[in-house]
Amino acid sequence: MTETLTMMAVVKEKPQKGFSYLKKTITTDLAPDEVLVRVMSASFCGTDYHLYQYDEWARKRISLPLIVGHELSGEIVKTGENVKNVKVGDWVSAETHIVCNECEYCLQGNKHICEKTKIIGVDTDGCFANYVKLPAANCFVNSKSVDPMLLSVQEPLGNAVHTMTHFPIAGKTVAIVGCGPIGLMAIDVAKALKAKKVIAIETKEYRRRLAGNLGADVIIDPATEDVIAGVLSATGGRGVDVVGEFSGNKNAIECAFKYLKPGGAISMLGIPNRPIEIDFATDIVFKGISLYGVTGRRIYQTWNQVKELLDNNLLHLDKIITHKFPLSKINEAAEVMGSGECGKIVLLPEEV
Repeated sequence: MTETLTMMAVVKEKPQKGFSYLKKTITTDLAPDEVLVRVMSASFCGTDYHLYQYDEWARKRISLPLIVGHELSGEIVKTGENVKNVKVGDWVSAETHIVCNECEYCLQGNKHICEKTKIIGVDTDGCFANYVKLPAANCFVNSKSVDPMLLSVQEPLGNAVHTMTHFPIAGKTVAIVGCGPIGLMAIDVAKALKAKKVIAIETKEYRRRLAGNLGADVIIDPATEDVIAGVLSATGGRGVDVVGEFSGNKNAIECAFKYLKPGGAISMLGIPNRPIEIDFATDIVFKGISLYGVTGRRIYQTWNQVKELLDNNLLHLDKIITHKFPLSKINEAAEVMGSGECGKIVLLPEEV
């Protein structure tokens, strides 16, 4: 029987800066492969900030109005008739890339680069609300022993895990470039995976302090220090084995190729908005380096790696989550995000 639920939701309603916090309705009708999730916590992402600003990317990418948000933890309250992998009462987080399971890449086990990917909260209504409908295939069951607030950050944590596990880092010297929320998670992951030395590179003092709290062995401020000289000094003149690039900053990326040692590797998650100039002969070919572009999470390999780290209490997400806001304060949360004076921001839905 069809039922209608009333909820509060964060909506990108107007073609201008800001979000609206509105009362909405959602039916309990489900497609055979869908689930209805009661959101317990959500977290704020850089993508959400682009939508908040309604920048050029957002204007070209989304259709209005749209319920935004894609990082969540929640409880399944209803399942479609064909759903087998999850059940009512399960606590879940969501893989935010909805894939086709039919294209060449999906069939080869590379669903993270599906050519028909849709993104929750960008192409479909998202989770900054009391309820959200999701494909059951996108739900990953969580342990109920973990705080739901921590569970909502698994999607961006998966980005950090994907970036830092593509190349072996145990016993290696690693540079983390850009210590925003995902970069901070990458420091935590690198320490958990037994990197020998972690070098954090970040301009914001607030985030450099968080990097230190997470165990970064060397912290460099590119605004006041020569990054290449600093990394070489910290590595006996050899350079680092692996770079995790999270900044998307042109200068930072170009420098990384200079302090990467021969035979080293770079995993790149950050998205540059300017062309990158690299001396391919000197910095790539003759060095014999490896370069990997990171898109989302490997489905579901990365999620299993994330679960193992969480279930074994190897991470310190409580140090990375620095702010909590009720969902009604979404615009205030967005301004904090834009300031850079934060780690990860978690949003808590309120009862209607």
